[in-house]
Amino acid sequence: MTPISITHYTLTSALGHGKAATLAALQADRSGLRPNDFADAPLETYIGRVDGIDEISLPRDLAGFDCRNNRLAQLCLELDGFAAAVAGARERHGPKRIAVILGTSTSGILETEHAYRRRDPASGALPDGFHYAETQSMHSAAEFVRRYLALGGPAFVISTACSSSAKVFASASRLIQSGLCDAAVVGGVDSLCSMTLYGFNALQLVSSQPCRPCDPERNGISIGEGAGFFLLEKHPLPNPLPLAGEGAMAGGDLINLAPFAPLALLGYGESSDAYHMSTPHPEGLGAALAMEQALSRAGLNPQQVDYINMHGTSSRSNDSAEDKGMQRVFGTGTPCSSTKGATGHTLGAAGAVEAAIACLSLEHGIIPGTCNTQTLDPELGSAIQLQHSSRKLRRVMSNSFGFGGNNCSLIFGTQP
Repeated sequence: MTPISITHYTLTSALGHGKAATLAALQADRSGLRPNDFADAPLETYIGRVDGIDEISLPRDLAGFDCRNNRLAQLCLELDGFAAAVAGARERHGPKRIAVILGTSTSGILETEHAYRRRDPASGALPDGFHYAETQSMHSAAEFVRRYLALGGPAFVISTACSSSAKVFASASRLIQSGLCDAAVVGGVDSLCSMTLYGFNALQLVSSQPCRPCDPERNGISIGEGAGFFLLEKHPLPNPLPLAGEGAMAGGDLINLAPFAPLALLGYGESSDAYHMSTPHPEGLGAALAMEQALSRAGLNPQQVDYINMHGTSSRSNDSAEDKGMQRVFGTGTPCSSTKGATGHTLGAAGAVEAAIACLSLEHGIIPGTCNTQTLDPELGSAIQLQHSSRKLRRVMSNSFGFGGNNCSLIFGTQP
């Protein structure tokens, strides 16, 4: 496939707001997980909570979209000059030539949970101020972002569990390559709610401790929230402008946020092994197929990938299946790690959040560590990194695997 240029991106998670905060945390091997302080679901667990969401106010003309998920989206859109970059693309291409394709798994369901608690005790009617279409519906996030950024191209949401906001890159690539649009805002947003916390707890998948991907003592996931957005363009800018906040100081080290080379989506792979409703194929067959397709589209062999950001949820079956899939495709020599011990599992936003981490890795030559993991499970054979390291990277893969065996692998790289 023809590479698609990434001209701007941003993210927010439990590690902090924006690229500088995220990079500083990765360089310090710091986790953003905290004891659960989400009052709607008082379970004994750890969560990856984003600070500042409750203080966000949506524009008056978009007040009907007010929910935790859209507040989180707005918070992220204003980081790292992303909204301003989209405004520039809107001038270049026209608003109708820019698509909005987002991933989420629960959208604004927290707003519905609150509405049900306030329903009429006699009739059961939901309160008059509840706006289902603008908050809980899956299209809510795309419609809110489209209006917030004043765009008029195709807009839709993909909801395939934890692969949702990875698959948006594949859809955007197809739209751009087919000529239906010249650029796309892609990404994902997922916020904390009772359904996911209680739901995963009912499946006995939630750990009472910070999650420990690939550790022999791992016993479940830590649920998080987050958002990530990318501006993909058919024609790259010749010289990307410096970003606000370049050279920010963090932990005494100078962090250079200027891209040393333009970034691009080089390839993607999608598969569905449909082995089980919630458990991956134990041999990682679907995962391997997605990775192989991504390599094929990128025109690369496995040795040309320098780092893999694993799906790495910290559940015993998921980590084992992914490890087997990676060994099937890459052998045992390619450095890899899971960043969910740092961010928590951000569910429908995981693909975008971890794609942004993959791009930070490329730009700054860092292989993130696997936070909270003390030792590696001896049954896993991949080259899993416990602490971060620095080296020059040219191509990285990011894996996202969802319930039902819905798999997506992305390859990002630098362009000469």
